[in-house]
Amino acid sequence: MELRTGVVRRVTRKVCVGGVEIGGDAPVSVQSMTNTPTADVRATVDQIKKLEAAGCEIVRVAVPDQTAAAAIREIKSEINIPLVADIHFDYKLALTSLEAGADKLRINPGNIGSDANVEIVAKAAKERGVPIRIGVNAGSIDRNRYGLPSAEALVESGLDEVRVLEKFGFEDIVLSLKAFDVTTMIRAYQLAGKRCDYPLHLGVTEAGLAWEGAIRSSVGIGALLAEGIGDTIRVSLTGDTIEEVRVGKEILSSLGLWQKPYTLVSCPTCGRCSIDLAGIAQQVKCRLDTNPPKNPVTVAVMGCVVNGPGEASLADVGIAGGEGVGIVFAKGVMLRKVDENALVDELIVEVERLQSDS
Repeated sequence: MELRTGVVRRVTRKVCVGGVEIGGDAPVSVQSMTNTPTADVRATVDQIKKLEAAGCEIVRVAVPDQTAAAAIREIKSEINIPLVADIHFDYKLALTSLEAGADKLRINPGNIGSDANVEIVAKAAKERGVPIRIGVNAGSIDRNRYGLPSAEALVESGLDEVRVLEKFGFEDIVLSLKAFDVTTMIRAYQLAGKRCDYPLHLGVTEAGLAWEGAIRSSVGIGALLAEGIGDTIRVSLTGDTIEEVRVGKEILSSLGLWQKPYTLVSCPTCGRCSIDLAGIAQQVKCRLDTNPPKNPVTVAVMGCVVNGPGEASLADVGIAGGEGVGIVFAKGVMLRKVDENALVDELIVEVERLQSDS
């Protein structure tokens, strides 16, 4: 299937993070952050490799001290995706991270000391062609300057920091304005999108555990992406970092901004369903995950004869259940009726046939 999307992207500048472009006409990229001690090179590399395998395109590591900063060099030598150094409080950590090969810095100029310190970091980053993300969170804005957290306060805080870097001739900037409150987060990015043309890094900060956090992130990030706002995303979940990447990829796929190997369409079931649809759908997913199609394919697993045949026939391949049996479809054509226990195998046969024909 061809990639289809009705999203018209906001026009931004483009920055390069290692080999990954952010902004301009570049695809929306998915990021994550390790939760291992960065100084533990082996554990950090192992986690990054798992993130790579899940589809992570940019990874960030915490840099709380000089040991962690220096470890970036060895970590970089063993991974394949760009690495971002997360810097707070000590500008010298940014310098060591740059020397170690960091592809991007994440800083808040307001918490690394004087403008003189910021100038030193900006100069070093510019010499190496390394961009800087200004990361603003609702929980960490200066309330004496900006008042209680609000969309307007987030934007003013972020743009004030942008101007600090611009003052020193540094414009290779990515901006993020994260909040836990989804409506505040959405409004902040909408306002920022009207006031600057820097690429925007989207996220709902501290979104929570996997289930709640995935929903909260999907609402906030998805709403903005649907408006064409956002150039790179990170889903922040408490738990397995792999889930952050999976949720991020699914958000992009749902808007046609990323083409996954397969799309599984399945109905919610009702009293008309006479087959084990949930079990069949899970088996199909497992088979497709184990052996992903080389060319993108949409697979429908439907449970009854009311909407099933129509929905299944709109997919590349599909099945529609009956009383202990099901009908197999491909490209809108009904092929055959088979017993329930053979539906998964027969469906996979058609997926593989479709791949060999394409």
